[in-house]
Amino acid sequence: MMLSPDQAEADLSWTQSDPESILGGLRAAGCGSDEPTDGEERPKSKSELQPLSREEKRRRRRATAKYRSAHATRERIRVEAFNVAFAELRKLLPTLPPDKKLSKIEILRLAICYISYLNHVLDV
Repeated sequence: MMLSPDQAEADLSWTQSDPESILGGLRAAGCGSDEPTDGEERPKSKSELQPLSREEKRRRRRATAKYRSAHATRERIRVEAFNVAFAELRKLLPTLPPDKKLSKIEILRLAICYISYLNHVLDV
């Protein structure tokens, strides 16, 4: 910023004053940071004064490490039970060779065909 020659040196007095007085002036003008300084208490926002909604409580609870760990454990148990159920279904289906590895979708499709075949056999 260029200074005009007619500008007095008194206008530049803020450059030589201490930083605390400058910050105090800025805060008074509403230009300071939102962080409270020593002895100041930060005013609570409208959202902090209201009780948390059910969804917000659930979101905060799910963010904890304990919850995530418990959820991961439950998910592992669920997937393991799911895989055991597919293995048992696979044992009941006739395939050649009997130990052929099938994907889950192949197991389901084969089970549908086998059930249809058994229904047909019973109807005849």
